[in-house]
Amino acid sequence: MTPNVPVTLILLVVTLVLAVCTVVYIAIAERERRETLKRVSPDVEASRLAERLLLNEDASTSSRLASWLRDRMPEGLVADDAFSTKLVHAGFDGTAAPVIFSAIRIAAALLVPVLAFVAAPRDDTMWLAICIIMGLVAGVAGPQAVLDRLATNRQERIRRAVPDALDLLVVCVEAGISLDAAIIRVARDLTNVRPELALEFAQVVRRINAGMPRERALQGLAARTGVDEIRTLVSSMVQTERLGTSIARVLRVNAESLRTRRRQRAEKRAAEAALKMIFPLALFLLPALLAVIVGPAAITVVRQLSALGQ
Repeated sequence: MTPNVPVTLILLVVTLVLAVCTVVYIAIAERERRETLKRVSPDVEASRLAERLLLNEDASTSSRLASWLRDRMPEGLVADDAFSTKLVHAGFDGTAAPVIFSAIRIAAALLVPVLAFVAAPRDDTMWLAICIIMGLVAGVAGPQAVLDRLATNRQERIRRAVPDALDLLVVCVEAGISLDAAIIRVARDLTNVRPELALEFAQVVRRINAGMPRERALQGLAARTGVDEIRTLVSSMVQTERLGTSIARVLRVNAESLRTRRRQRAEKRAAEAALKMIFPLALFLLPALLAVIVGPAAITVVRQLSALGQ
């Protein structure tokens, strides 16, 4: 193999990766631009907004891609319930999401070790083996780590939005609106500020309108989000519907409880900040501070001892 072959291969792989990343970035940016224009457009009526929230349309391109991949992939890699649940928690609840994620896992497991092999030094066998092993680990565990991070971030955004949504639900229910109409109204009002929770509320109303019992629709909300606060809220709402008690009182109590838990969580993080700062201070700040303070004195002592020795 001539020396120019690895360089050409590196350039080819880098160009391919950059092209794919550019296409994905352009597609995401264009989708966000269209959604922004729809939100700020003055001719968008409330009925059209509710229709857009309740339809949950799947992209035709992703559906065709998922069908093509499903016919060519092993069945065991596609039908993975653990990854399907995590994808739903991350917001990818379409039918094409498990197939596309399985394809991404396979592509990462194959391409990342190849890139590590191409970029690794050839003159050192140990470093070559280390790079290949690291590339294999990154290719296998990387997609799952990214998915876990996306799911955690989305759950945290939903958790922060729940108390505000409950306040709006209390206002709507006390004004005499039914619970289903109140959920639709809250979904409309939270579309721009809390889109994740607004979409989940719209899913609940869509399933109720499709004939699903309200109890099952609310339980599906807790299962799709995976947030403990919403699971507690759903349990309270189901018990309220069964016993016939006031739903507004239950919502208000849950809102106050969630707000108290959020404040306690913030106080806990503030208390843990001092403990977490010990290690950065000990590793980075204290050595530099000692060097600045003790350094000149140490240099002076060394010079004086050298002069006395001479």
